[in-house]
Amino acid sequence: MESNINQFFIDLLKREVVPALGCTEPIAVSLAVARAREALGVMPEKIKVFVSSNIYKNGMGVGIPGTGKVGLHVAAALGAVYGDSNKELALLDGVTGEAIEAAEKLIGQSKVVIDINDSVDKLYVEAHCSAGDHASRVCIKERHGNIVLVEIDGRIILGDEGELKPKPHVTYVPDSRLSIASIYEFATTVEIDQIRFLLEGAEMNRRIAEEGLRGDYGLKVGKSIKDKVERKLLSEDLQNYCVAMTTAGSDARMAGHTMPAMSNSGSGNQGITVMVPVVAAAQKLGSSTDILIRALAVSNLVAIHIKYQMGRLGALCGVSAAAAASSCGIVLLMGGNLENMNSAIKNVVANLTGMICDGAKVGCSLKVSSAVSASVNSALLAMDNICAGANDGIVTDEVEHTIRNFSKIGSDGMIETDKMIIDLMLNKKS
Repeated sequence: MESNINQFFIDLLKREVVPALGCTEPIAVSLAVARAREALGVMPEKIKVFVSSNIYKNGMGVGIPGTGKVGLHVAAALGAVYGDSNKELALLDGVTGEAIEAAEKLIGQSKVVIDINDSVDKLYVEAHCSAGDHASRVCIKERHGNIVLVEIDGRIILGDEGELKPKPHVTYVPDSRLSIASIYEFATTVEIDQIRFLLEGAEMNRRIAEEGLRGDYGLKVGKSIKDKVERKLLSEDLQNYCVAMTTAGSDARMAGHTMPAMSNSGSGNQGITVMVPVVAAAQKLGSSTDILIRALAVSNLVAIHIKYQMGRLGALCGVSAAAAASSCGIVLLMGGNLENMNSAIKNVVANLTGMICDGAKVGCSLKVSSAVSASVNSALLAMDNICAGANDGIVTDEVEHTIRNFSKIGSDGMIETDKMIIDLMLNKKS
């Protein structure tokens, strides 16, 4: 039985913690178009992409890796002229100047159309490519790399039309194998070599964080904090170090740097916020490699556990869930136990519930800054046995109930908020 539960967690990590180049919403558009072009067999004369409003929201203002440009039109055009669907979410790796010029030409000739389809699930992309009398269609649903339908000239070659129907809303039924207690048990007892692969993701995200500290990316939030430390305006304590490192990674990624990030639950920004604070804290605390690996297992799995209930896209910023997760990892680095982890999660929920997602953009690093600050502070409080209690808003005495309440705010409670956010973003005056 122990072997089975360990394999469950390892499979979960390998499925939900994967490399991604660029913000995953526009990359999902690139992937759908690339696969549609491959099915068509020739360069399309016309590309039309329908996306859910949440995909649209997260693709409007974020940088496309290696291009210096933003937006879903660029992502779609690059998918057609350059993307290789076999590379999945890393399909724009090494994008060339020639490809960018070809993509700009398609856009300039009005051959790329992006439209919103509000009758579908929150994570949905449908790409249509046509040339002459031939047409292809590809659909992605539920996960950013999850191609559920490939069609050429009306003939389905992969998937089923039934997969495209929006699923009726159902109450989330927790997997009995997945809880904070079972995550703690797994992470602290599994043979270390079975989860050593997590170091690859940690190193990947550390590299993009260090690049963010070196260069001038986005709002330069991380670099600015580092500069203030060097000028003695801030101290290089645990909290500031974790915040600077993590926000620098977000700065670089959201500005479109070509380095990949190791994602968590379909989001590179969440993957950075899940892992980099743990890596930075381990460095500050002088933690061993083995305890770092175990802390990374905790952090990644707690994020997956929360995001399963919250959903991948919505009005609640995903780095709030990532902050609860990294706080648990930091607790483990400091020698904390399950009770301390539970307290850290409650502290983060008491702090960050309600932080909205108003689209992917360079300004996301500001929210990452707030999230990581809350993560570290919550862990430190938890280690002093200080914990938000049942009288604190949506927090309850039981951590799983607290997570369910937190997730319901994001998945159900903020549906109308999400609609208003999208409406405001689409109707901004110049």
